[in-house]
Amino acid sequence: MNIYLFWRQPSQMVDSKRMRTSNFQWLLSTFVLLYLMVQVNSYKNGTLNSLKCTTKNLVGWDCSWKGAFEEANGTSEVCIEDRPRSCYQLKKTNFKIPALLPGDHEITVRSSYGLESSISNFTLNEKNVSLIPDTPEILSFSADFPTSTLFLEWNDKGSNFPYHMTIIWEIKILRTERRELVKLETYNMTVNGQDTVHRWSWASDLPLECATHYVSIRCYFDSLYFSGHKEWSNWSQMKEIPWSPLPYLKAYPQDKVVLAGSDITFCCVSQTKVQVAQIGSTFCPLIPLDGENVAIKVRNISVSENSGTNVIFTTEDDVCGTVIFAGFPPDIPQKLNCETHDLKEIICTWNPGRPTGLVGPRNTNYILFESFSSKYVTFKRAEPFTNESYQLFFHVLPNQEIYNFTLKAQNPLGKSESTKLVNITERVSPHTPTSLKVEDINSTAVTLSWHLLGNFVQINLLCQIEINKANSKQELNATIKGVDNADYLIDVHKLNPYTKYTFRIRCSSETFWKWSKWSNEKQHITQEAIPSKGPDIWRERSSDGRNLVIYWKPLPINEAHGKILSYNVSCSSHEETQFLSEVLDPQHKAELPLGKTDCIISVVAKNSAGPSPPSKIATIEIPNDDLQVEQVVGIGKKILLSWHRDPNMTCDYVIKWCNSSRSEHCLMDWKKVPSNSTETIIESDQFHSGVRYQFFLYGCRNQGYQLLRSVIGYIEELAPVVAPNFTVADTSADSILVKWEDIPVEELRGFLRGYLFYFQKGEKDTLKMRGLEPVGSSDVKIKNITDISQKTLRIADLQGKTSYHLVLQAYTDGGLGPRKSMFVVTKENSVGLIIAILIPVAVAVIVGVVTSILCYRKREWIKETFYPDIPNPENCKALQFQKSVCEGSNALKTLEMNPCTPNNVEVLETRAVPKIEDTEIISPVAEHPEEGSNTEPENHVVVSYCPPIIEEEIPNPVVDEAGGTNQVIYMDVQSMYQPQAKPEEEQDIDSVVGAGYKPQMRLPINSALEETAAEDDIDKTAGYRPQANVNTWNLVSPDSPRSTDSNSEVVSFGSPCSINSRQFLIPPKDEDSPKSNGGGWSFTNFFQNKPND
Repeated sequence: MNIYLFWRQPSQMVDSKRMRTSNFQWLLSTFVLLYLMVQVNSYKNGTLNSLKCTTKNLVGWDCSWKGAFEEANGTSEVCIEDRPRSCYQLKKTNFKIPALLPGDHEITVRSSYGLESSISNFTLNEKNVSLIPDTPEILSFSADFPTSTLFLEWNDKGSNFPYHMTIIWEIKILRTERRELVKLETYNMTVNGQDTVHRWSWASDLPLECATHYVSIRCYFDSLYFSGHKEWSNWSQMKEIPWSPLPYLKAYPQDKVVLAGSDITFCCVSQTKVQVAQIGSTFCPLIPLDGENVAIKVRNISVSENSGTNVIFTTEDDVCGTVIFAGFPPDIPQKLNCETHDLKEIICTWNPGRPTGLVGPRNTNYILFESFSSKYVTFKRAEPFTNESYQLFFHVLPNQEIYNFTLKAQNPLGKSESTKLVNITERVSPHTPTSLKVEDINSTAVTLSWHLLGNFVQINLLCQIEINKANSKQELNATIKGVDNADYLIDVHKLNPYTKYTFRIRCSSETFWKWSKWSNEKQHITQEAIPSKGPDIWRERSSDGRNLVIYWKPLPINEAHGKILSYNVSCSSHEETQFLSEVLDPQHKAELPLGKTDCIISVVAKNSAGPSPPSKIATIEIPNDDLQVEQVVGIGKKILLSWHRDPNMTCDYVIKWCNSSRSEHCLMDWKKVPSNSTETIIESDQFHSGVRYQFFLYGCRNQGYQLLRSVIGYIEELAPVVAPNFTVADTSADSILVKWEDIPVEELRGFLRGYLFYFQKGEKDTLKMRGLEPVGSSDVKIKNITDISQKTLRIADLQGKTSYHLVLQAYTDGGLGPRKSMFVVTKENSVGLIIAILIPVAVAVIVGVVTSILCYRKREWIKETFYPDIPNPENCKALQFQKSVCEGSNALKTLEMNPCTPNNVEVLETRAVPKIEDTEIISPVAEHPEEGSNTEPENHVVVSYCPPIIEEEIPNPVVDEAGGTNQVIYMDVQSMYQPQAKPEEEQDIDSVVGAGYKPQMRLPINSALEETAAEDDIDKTAGYRPQANVNTWNLVSPDSPRSTDSNSEVVSFGSPCSINSRQFLIPPKDEDSPKSNGGGWSFTNFFQNKPND
C-alpha cells in the first residue's frame, strides 16, 4: 500500500510541475526521471503491467496479464468492483470471467509474493475485448475420383453461442506438394444454437489422380451485438487427398464428356519424364505436377467428332492417352405436339433443337411423363443425332380425355424439359381412308364407301369429298357418326351423265384439328342420258351452187350425255317432211340437192339413251347488196366484232370465219350469239399470227339468214416475209422509172401500209452499198409511198452515166419487210459533156489574160523584186577618193584600222536634198579645213567614229604630228560615180528621184528653210530610212575633242554602222518618219502603180 501511494504521489507532483513557468524546467526533468525509476521498481516488485481479454463464444472472457509474479509462485486476487461476489483467487496470470455487460467495469488486481504485494486498478470495456473463434475442425475430407470432386464436412458448434449470428467460413484448396493455392471460397451461414454439420463440394479442373490436394478452413463471427474487435480464427489442420503412383503411364480423365467451349485440364501419371503432349493435332505446353506427372490446359474446346477427340502423352519409350467428348446439353424440346390418329394411341412429336454433338451412350435420353396417371414412356435414340422430328407413343387411357405431358431430355451435360396439356378428343388426325369405292345410283348420283381405322365411337367425323372432272373441281363436306373400325358410306348427287369423275376423301374430327391425308383417287364414269340439246348446225351452198351442205359441230361431253352413235338429218316444208339420211359419227356434215322450194333442215343426235332435241335451220338466204369489206386487227389471240342492233333480227346472229388465203371453199368455223347482242369476241386455237382471216356476220330474220358484214383481219400483224418484185421500166440521163408487183396475201402477213424506196449513188461491189442504212446517211434519199395502189415510181434529177443503188421494201403495222435492191446506170448526157469541156478552157484563158495584164503593169516592180541590177565588182570605186578632196592634206589616207583610236566622220550634204554627199574620216588636227579647200565648212558635219578593236596591232607607217590619228572621208557613193561637171540642176533632180543607196540617218541643218525642204524631199523618196531617231543621235564620239565642248551642237551616233557602208543596221522607230512606198515585197504593191509607170 505504501508503494502504491508512493507511485501515485510523484505522478501528482509531475502534473503540478507542468503548470509552472519555464524557470523551473530543470525541476520538471528531475521529477520525470524519478517517475521512470519508480515504474521500473514497481515492475520488479510484481505490479500489473498489461491486461488482455478475449472471447470465443461471447459467453465468457479469457483475461491475462504480464507481471513479476507470473514466473513465481505468487497468488493474485482479481475483483470486479461493480459485481458482488466477483473476486477470484488465482495462482496464474490469467482468469476467466463471464461476459460483462456493455459499459466500463473497474477491475482490481492484488498480487502478492512472499512479503511483497501490489495493487493495480484499471477499467475494462467490451470494446477492448477481441472475439477470436476457436480453430474449426474438419470432420471429413473425401474425393470422387471419376468426377474429380472433393467433399468436405465440418461442425459449426452452434450450441456454444447464446444467440443467432452470421458465421463466415473461408475454405482454401491447395494443390501439389508445393501447396499452390487453387481455390479460395467464402461460405456464409447462420448459427441457430444447435450444432450443425456443413457439407461443401468442389469439382477440380485437374483430375485428382495426378496431384495431392489439401484443404483447410477458418471462420469469422459477424455478430451485430458485440462491439469489440472481431478476428478470424486460426486455419484448421490441413487434410489431404494424395495421388497414387502407378507403375505404368496413364492419362486422366478417361472418356470424359465436357461442355463445348469450356476449359479442361488433362494430366498424365508417369514414372519417367513426359516429353510432349497433344490434343488432336495440336501440341500443348506441359505443366509440371508432383513427381514426373504433367498436365496440359485446353481452352475453349470445340465440339468433338462422333468418335471423340484424342489426347496423347508421349515419353521417351512409351505413350498413353485418353478420349474427350465435347458437346452441349440437350436443348429444350421445341414444337412439342401431341395428337392421335385413332383414339387408341397418342403420338407426341417434337424437334430436339440444337444438336448436342454427342452420340452413342452419351446421346440424349427422352422420357415422356403424364402427371395425371403418373405413367411414362422412355425414348433413347441410338443413331447419330440429327435435327429431325422425334416421336413417342403413349397409350390412350380409358375414360381419360385430358393429358398433361412433360417431356424430359437428359444427357451427361445437363437436362431440359417441355410440357403440353391436351384434350385428346380435340386433337384427332385420322388415318388415311382406304378401300375407296364408287357405285352408280343413276346417271346423276353415286355412292362412295371407304374404310377408316380407329375407335371413333365417342366423336363425330367431318369428311371432305373432292370431286374432279375436266377443268373443274368441287369439294363437299359431310358429318358422319364415328364407329369402331368400320366402313363409312355417303351418297353424292347432282352429277353430270356420262362424265368422268375422280373422287378422293379425307376426314377429321367434328371439332377439327387436322385433316387426314387424302385417300387414293378413284375414277368413275356416270351412266349415259339422252343429249340435253341438238348439235350446233350451219349450211353452205356448194361451190357449184347445186347442192346444200349441212355442217354440225359435235356435242360437248356435258351436252351429249353419252357417246353419240349417229345423226339423223331431215328436211321439211309446208307440204311434207322427208327423211333424208342417217349419218354415223364421227362424220359431221351432209349434202343434199337444192330443190325448187325452201325447207327447214333438222339434225338430231342419238346415243344409247335416246335422241336429242332437233336442231333446225332454214335454207333461205336473204340477199344484201350494200356490203363493204372492213378491216380489223385482234388483241392478243382474240378478235372483237361489234355491230348495231337490228330489231328485225329475231332469231340470232351467226359469225362465220375462215382462212381467206386458202383457195378451197371458205369454211373454218362459226359461232352463234343471241339476237340481243351487239358484240362478241372470237377466239380459237386455230388462229395464228400473220394469217389473214375473213369474218362474215349473218343475221336471222323470218327463218332466213342475211349477210350483214364482211370483215378481214389478223390476230396479230407481222412484217412481210418477202420483198416486192420490182423492175426498171425506163431510164434516161436524169431519171429512172421503176415498177413493182403486189405481194401475195399469205406472204404479206398484215395489212399493207406502204413502200419505202431508197436510192443513192454507188457501185455494185462497194461495201457501202451492201450496208445501205437510210437512217442517218445524208447521201441516201428516201421516198415513202403510202398509196398502196401505186405500182410505179419515176426518180428524177439524176446524173447521167451514173450508177445508182435502188432498194424497195414493203411494210405493215407489224414491221418492215425484207429489201430488194438493184443497180442501175443512167444514160450519158451529151450537153453536160460539152459544158464540162468548155468551162475549164474558158477559165484558163481568162486567168492567162489577167495574169499578162498584171505582169505588164508591174514589170518594174517584178524586175526590182525578183531580178534587180547587180553591179560589177570590177567597176566598184567605193574606196577611191577624189583628188580634190585628198589634196592639201598629207594626213589623208585609206582606211586603216587602229584599235582604240577614235576617228571623225565628216558627212557632206547638199542644200537641195538632205543627203550625205561626201564623208571623210579626219583626225582631230584637221578639224578645221585648210585654206584653199573646195569643201565648204558649213556643209560639213564631223561624226566621231570608232572602228572595231583588232587583236593584232597594225603598224601605222605615217603618224600625224598634230593628233596622231588617221582620218577617213566618207562621201556619197552615188556622187562618187557621177561626173563632177554635171549641172547642179540635174544633180538636184537625180538626188530626189533617183533610187540609189542612201545614208541611214537624218542630220540637223542649221538653216530652218533647208531643214524643211530636206524633210519634204525625203518624205517623197522611197528607200531605206535611218534606223533610229536622229534627234537623239550624238554625232561626236565621247572620246573626241569636240564632245568635250559644251557649246557644240553636234551629238554622237547612237546606232551602229557598217565599216564598208554608211547605212545604219537598225530601222527607225520614229512615228513621224515617212514609211517606204517603194521597194520590198508587198501584196498591196502588186496592185499599186509607181509615179513613173
